[in-house]
Amino acid sequence: MIPPLDDILENFEFLEDWDDRYRYVIELGRMLPEFPEDERTDENKVRGCASQVWLTRRVEPNGDGKPVLVYQGDSDAHIVKGLVAIVLAAYSGRDAQTIATTDIDGIFGRIGLKEHLSAQRANGLKSMVERIRSDARAALADA
Repeated sequence: MIPPLDDILENFEFLEDWDDRYRYVIELGRMLPEFPEDERTDENKVRGCASQVWLTRRVEPNGDGKPVLVYQGDSDAHIVKGLVAIVLAAYSGRDAQTIATTDIDGIFGRIGLKEHLSAQRANGLKSMVERIRSDARAALADA
């Protein structure tokens, strides 16, 4: 199970060496729940990622009737799978309004990963985030 985002951010503060940070990202990817094989479909595939990335979502009402988006994700690349885990820690289980206003660039800036991602990984990250934000906008429009 993926740790809460605050725990992830705190753990990154203790890792000064980039090899250690990358190992932690890979470790986070290993914490993702098993992704169902039958969910590895074109519909669930995130476009714009060099590696294969899949995201599924379900929308649930919270106690206030606001839509909450719950995600599951996976990738065929170790580091990207870790990035998926961080993105899900930031967004999954949150209400659509919170998702729409969460500053993922600030989160990755705080971790210090943003400047260490290849252009392809940065584009893939952007595609994942845009997909989740688009889901949040759609959930808000349907609410």
